[in-house]
Amino acid sequence: CDSINLDGTPKPSHVKQGTYGHAQKMRASMMYVFGRLNGLGNLTWHESDIGGGLMVGNPSISIEVSSYMCLLCRHKVQVGEATNSAWAITSEILLKLYHYNHHPENWTICAYQPGECVCGNSGNNPSQWGGGRVWRLLSAAYTVAFICMLHFDEVLKIQVHDLCVHDTQVVLHLPFCKTHQNGDIKPFHLWPFSMSEAHLCPVRALAAWLKESKVTTGYLFRKIALAYYNSCLTHQSSEQFLELFQNNLLNVDIDPTPYGTHSFRRGGCQFLHVKKHWSLQRICEWGGWSVEFMNMTIVKYLISLNDDPTEPRVQFLNPNRRPMVKCSQYRRCCSCG
Repeated sequence: CDSINLDGTPKPSHVKQGTYGHAQKMRASMMYVFGRLNGLGNLTWHESDIGGGLMVGNPSISIEVSSYMCLLCRHKVQVGEATNSAWAITSEILLKLYHYNHHPENWTICAYQPGECVCGNSGNNPSQWGGGRVWRLLSAAYTVAFICMLHFDEVLKIQVHDLCVHDTQVVLHLPFCKTHQNGDIKPFHLWPFSMSEAHLCPVRALAAWLKESKVTTGYLFRKIALAYYNSCLTHQSSEQFLELFQNNLLNVDIDPTPYGTHSFRRGGCQFLHVKKHWSLQRICEWGGWSVEFMNMTIVKYLISLNDDPTEPRVQFLNPNRRPMVKCSQYRRCCSCG
């Protein structure tokens, strides 16, 4: 991925180089090979205490490799490589989607008519590409992925029996998690949010989807097709969901290009840290992430050059700057808190 061959000679200018993102994937693959397949674990590559030049640990987690990755990132930025990581979905974007999807002409369930691809009385309006059931499905998937900081392939594999209702609480037992491939996945205890945060509430969204879809067994988010309700063995694919999600962004005049299915995991992490003031330790515990900040994965979710700054730098120490948005629950608006 860099400009130098393995023998130390520079690469010709016409040779295409891999991106920094590709280099990160290569390193992650080697970490898995050394750590899991070869049983070396996640310890930093270092000399054994017994001496004699015996090295132990994971070679991919070494000071040399980490330094190389930092230098490679700096080099890619200098040569003008554009980062391609997914932008974070914000609570403000989810609010726009919530208002659009809950508009009466969108939220109302319309009878299916063969040969029609639109719903309602909008004629051939391309913005009306979905229907009331689609909006409910998307709202439930959005909020679960955002609040639980999940990959969307994890969300789409949720089945009805993975949900347990206790009074007003919904407990989600995730059947699959990339960070816990050997099991021991902690459940997510979901409680209803206040009305001011209804657009972020997975309990309300799940209730609306389950009530309308009448899904009682099988996958919760099934593949949308003609025989939708008769197929409980096929969950919706990530590609299909991404298409629906991007179409939904176009409905609220947001360019969907920089957003992907990873945007909810990143956005949820930032929301819990910035808006809810959760500590890094609590975020890692909630998401089931390692609290060993050796690889600083959580920092990649919290800080990204792609994300919009929460406040202009010039206003950081301005005592007369405008107050932040008042919290509807705690009635606070002081930006110094």
